[in-house]
Amino acid sequence: MTSGKDPNRPSVLGGPTIILVQPQLGENIGACARAMLNCGLTELRLVKPRDGWPNEKAVAAASGADPVLDGAKLYDTTAEAVADLNVVFATTVRTRGMIQEFITPRVAATELRAHFDAGHKTGVLFGPERTGLVNDDLTLAEKLITVPLNPSFSSLNLAQAVLLIGYEWFQTGETPPDRVLHTGQTRPATKAELLNFFEHLEGDLDRTGFFTTPEKRPSMVRTLRNAIERMQMTEQEVRTFHGVIAALTGRRKGEA
Repeated sequence: MTSGKDPNRPSVLGGPTIILVQPQLGENIGACARAMLNCGLTELRLVKPRDGWPNEKAVAAASGADPVLDGAKLYDTTAEAVADLNVVFATTVRTRGMIQEFITPRVAATELRAHFDAGHKTGVLFGPERTGLVNDDLTLAEKLITVPLNPSFSSLNLAQAVLLIGYEWFQTGETPPDRVLHTGQTRPATKAELLNFFEHLEGDLDRTGFFTTPEKRPSMVRTLRNAIERMQMTEQEVRTFHGVIAALTGRRKGEA
């Protein structure tokens, strides 16, 4: 296959941010950057890459996708990496028994395009090569992307997964989306706003004794967060729910 580089042809850039969580090899990061630029994606975020950053092996594997690597941003936690985003999808091979909406890359790309065209900041999470994303990271996403492949051999390497999502994204640019999220005078809540709301809700639930069995608290918190993420709340709705919780806890204190 030829190099595919033609400086005389216009670039088609822009799209969801790609977030690699604890990637293990610099070569894999570079291959992901190459796959991203193939599909016009340029925003790369890295959460605690195992072999450090910057990484010379990533540059070699990127095969010229240096703009993606040069602009990559480094984060300590997944929550920090998605804090400013309005819409986040995550990739996973297994359903893990989670109560969550699972969609294909094609459906995900169509929905991401609708959000992107509406001016919302979007992102897609990819987990470590061997283990994938942990459940706490998956709860940061509204929806989970699974790739329908041979059930007996469905594993992909990291760059393959990024390329599949990126390709479907790129194809959506050829036709207008069928679905657009209308948010009126407000906007979709950022992940930072949602995480702040989760802390408010979970803190009050702790104080009222809702979590009666300590060892079950993590799974109950994930269930609550998954349910709320599926709502795709706006910034105004988050503020309203803050007020609802404050009113309920205030009334309870007044009655005591």
